[in-house]
Amino acid sequence: MVTGAKAQAAGAERRLQERGIVLPPPPTPFGAYVEATRTGNLIFFSGMLPVVGHEPRYIGRIGGALTLEDGRKAAETATLSALSAARDYLGSLDGVVRVVKLGVYIATEGDFRDHPKVADGASELLLEIFGKERLSGRVVLGVASLPLGMPIEIELVLEVEE
Repeated sequence: MVTGAKAQAAGAERRLQERGIVLPPPPTPFGAYVEATRTGNLIFFSGMLPVVGHEPRYIGRIGGALTLEDGRKAAETATLSALSAARDYLGSLDGVVRVVKLGVYIATEGDFRDHPKVADGASELLLEIFGKERLSGRVVLGVASLPLGMPIEIELVLEVEE
């Protein structure tokens, strides 16, 4: 019988299925880098953008061309790409022990103030899939611009089974 963190981890794929969440194809690099690097039991993912099949789903800044709700959806899309990269790298999300770090970078207009609400699009998805006991703290930053004109970039570090 599996207990503790392994029992909790074993539920990630089941939770995806129960909630009808379908991961997009794994993202491919837009430049000279790899999507994931492992050291010990940590996997560091390259910045994940709101793309599906190498195609941007959102372009622009939050509070300008894009609304707060667009930002939440973009954060969720970028997080789905990160989870797809994780599954591709690991074979299954059931090997994730915990989210170690979540960084959400948001391209905004200068007077935008609801960064945490936008970042919740990523955090709530991770909470839904991994549960509160495996969720990390997060860093949320507003920035002037992000690669390819996209509004969101997700930074993710996962602890995985040895």
